[in-house]
Amino acid sequence: MSEYAVGSITALPRYIQVHRQDNVAIVVNDHGLPKGASFPCGLTLLEHIPQGHKVALQDIPQDGTILRYGEVIGFAARDIRRGSWIDESLVLLPPAPELASLPLANNVPQTLPPLEGYTFEGYRNADGSVGSKNLLAITTSVHCVAGVVDYVVKIIERDLLAKYPNVDGVVALNHLYGCGVAINAPAAVVPIRTLHNLALNPNFGGEVMVVGLGCEKLQPERLLQGTPDVQPITVDESRIVRLQDEKHVGFQAMVADILAVAEQHLQRLNRRQRETVPASELVVGMQCGGSDAFSGVTANPAVGFASDLLVRCGATVMFSEVTEVRDAIHLLTPRVADQQVGKRLLEEMAWYDDYLNQGQTDRSANPSPGNKKGGLANVVEKALGSIAKSGSSAIVEVLSPGQRPSKRGLIYAATPASDFVCGTQQLASGITVQVFTTGRGTPYGLTAVPVIKMATRSALAERWHDLIDINAGTIATGEASIEQVGWQLFELILDIASGRKQTWSDRWGLFNALAVFNPAPIT
Repeated sequence: MSEYAVGSITALPRYIQVHRQDNVAIVVNDHGLPKGASFPCGLTLLEHIPQGHKVALQDIPQDGTILRYGEVIGFAARDIRRGSWIDESLVLLPPAPELASLPLANNVPQTLPPLEGYTFEGYRNADGSVGSKNLLAITTSVHCVAGVVDYVVKIIERDLLAKYPNVDGVVALNHLYGCGVAINAPAAVVPIRTLHNLALNPNFGGEVMVVGLGCEKLQPERLLQGTPDVQPITVDESRIVRLQDEKHVGFQAMVADILAVAEQHLQRLNRRQRETVPASELVVGMQCGGSDAFSGVTANPAVGFASDLLVRCGATVMFSEVTEVRDAIHLLTPRVADQQVGKRLLEEMAWYDDYLNQGQTDRSANPSPGNKKGGLANVVEKALGSIAKSGSSAIVEVLSPGQRPSKRGLIYAATPASDFVCGTQQLASGITVQVFTTGRGTPYGLTAVPVIKMATRSALAERWHDLIDINAGTIATGEASIEQVGWQLFELILDIASGRKQTWSDRWGLFNALAVFNPAPIT
């Protein structure tokens, strides 16, 4: 057994083999391992292998299957010798699972025992939902008004918020939709539904305020009416500000009008108080970004364990990202609660397949260069690690992009895999807290909900000590178990939702712009 030195630290070579049938493993050690490094099992490296990248545990012939997670992640592009580095160029992409042949609800998980007695301090809304923040949201019907709204938001933050200490902040729900678009195209249901439901996020307290221009295709009334599958929002006409109204003589008149309406909302929001509510009122979104080969063995399984704990409390948990689920869909369809849920899951997969085909691209466009640098060879390997966030509970409902759930439990909310688009769509679906796992690192954040960032590797958590909220890298080093980190995350979610603790992104004010998914044509 050889040792290797990193600075003044000497460590034993370590790898992680997920499943006993796997013929590859990933290197655990920081900075990777040099040629000649030997493992306790007698495996010796034939070349340098970076951290997180795959080593062949046995000889693999050309066209032979490469197994990770007990699943085929690809085929060998050439003969691969035991102890070799298997980089992305050596892994040929296998075909995606055929949707028509997948079994549905044939292995539904048993309901886990209830987890009782857990609570958090949240803001109860008139519709029964519970927020983790108390924010004034200004909905916009068209991007044309974004500059004016941003200008007013700064004034509200500077001059008004101090008068309303129970209000956490103000959010401009700006976006690129609203005009120059095919407003009646079938796919327009996605952005219109998304914008409608964004205004209803529980963290906004039911205070719907809209700023429009006046000539846009998506008139405020249509935004509030929404789509056939949502409940229309009824608001007083005085809550809608149209910049083109003749009463606005000059820019300052527009500003004054928006401020006057905003202050009415602030007065009502300021009356809200946190109260003790059961953990079943949580709606938590699970997402990953800047993933690496550790994502599927450290952070995502810990998130999955926490997901099960939340479901046992009666809470709502959403996982998403179609392209990072599609190649592992055969592992999810048996877990759906019933045949109807399974059919809905297949419908969302098929819809996205068609969407990619129309764009003359396919699933090979994922993963990103950073994912590959982190050891992920292709989208199959990425998907197998991604679905670990869903834990082991039955999937009780499937949502189209931007839909709100009608049930509690584990829910698949279909979204693109893009961090910003997925985050926006999950907001529309009603999340009040988001958990975001990353191996490469990202300062990603959302103004509307707290985003808990979990590192897959200790090296990242240590280097980004004031950006990462929780470290799952201790699982890889054997310092903690998946269950221990899962419980740590669960308790942190309760603290963050209660306002007892603050995420780093909230502390620094690091927030990404909304990115509404718009598959409809732009005219």
